[in-house]
Amino acid sequence: MKAMVLEKTAPVNTNPLRLQDVNRPEPAKGQVLLKIISTGVCRSNLHMVEGDWLHDGVPSKFPIIPGHEIIGEISELGEGVNWLKKGDKVGIQPLWTTCGRCEYCLTGRENLCPHKEVSGETLDGGYAEYMLGDAMHVYPIPRGVDPELSAPLFCPGVTAYRAVKRSELSPGKTAYVMGIGGVGHVVVQIAKLTGSRVVAVSTGKEHSELAYESGADDVLNPGMDYDKLGDHVKKADSVIVFSPNQKAIDAASRLVKPGGNIVLGVHGGMNRINFVDEIQIRGSVIGPRSDMYSVLDLASQGKIKIHSTRYRLSEANDVLNLLKNGKIKGRAVLVP
Repeated sequence: MKAMVLEKTAPVNTNPLRLQDVNRPEPAKGQVLLKIISTGVCRSNLHMVEGDWLHDGVPSKFPIIPGHEIIGEISELGEGVNWLKKGDKVGIQPLWTTCGRCEYCLTGRENLCPHKEVSGETLDGGYAEYMLGDAMHVYPIPRGVDPELSAPLFCPGVTAYRAVKRSELSPGKTAYVMGIGGVGHVVVQIAKLTGSRVVAVSTGKEHSELAYESGADDVLNPGMDYDKLGDHVKKADSVIVFSPNQKAIDAASRLVKPGGNIVLGVHGGMNRINFVDEIQIRGSVIGPRSDMYSVLDLASQGKIKIHSTRYRLSEANDVLNLLKNGKIKGRAVLVP
């Protein structure tokens, strides 16, 4: 089969991913083999390919095939898998599998499992023609969900859903969403479903347009000068941050009201937070299976939609370079 393989981290403009012929994997007991229909391209793929996360052990092996938001068709069933069938269309999210036994798995927080396997980071992912899935962690694609455009439901979708869930929004509250990219434009849609007023903060024209298309009540475009948001200081009940920019995180601490909360979905640090304001700071990462099923239900009802653009699998390096330079509107999707 064909796959885009990473043998060594390097800047994306040097084309570190190589289109290669590799052996098609065989499903073991409890696994399925997917013929891939589409794979989303995530900024975390970019970080991994360029070596930004080597200090955290990501990727955990070389060579590796990236990609962690996938839709495919089951072509083979491993031993013991009798609740799925060949031809079923299913999705895989970053949470490839978990131990099922630790305190997190047993309390519905399996996304925090210390023994989890991550698609495209600890094992081969979806930048390929075929991929293995753990049958207990694949998700049937409901009617009304386009398998060629909806792979990003399995990362931006579930990531946005969990971030909004952790932000405790409700009717009458105001949410500020920092960063309107692949995840941020889905955050806007899901936040609107809570009945809250949603203000998007973006630094690019196309992303500002996407924010309005996604249902934002207002869109602020300060460029890279977040000091221009002075009129919005202490206006937010919740600030949800998906901009990979420390200045955006710093601005979030100024925008949030006393008693409000900041939800971080990116790497970064909080600088000065005054304890007397009782501001809550929460991280948010992907989501457990229960959240993933909720996302698919919303998508099947047409309540959330991914703005996707298709590219060929062989164009993965070029797509990552476009993403690095802020040239992707919504989400890019690779098709074999």
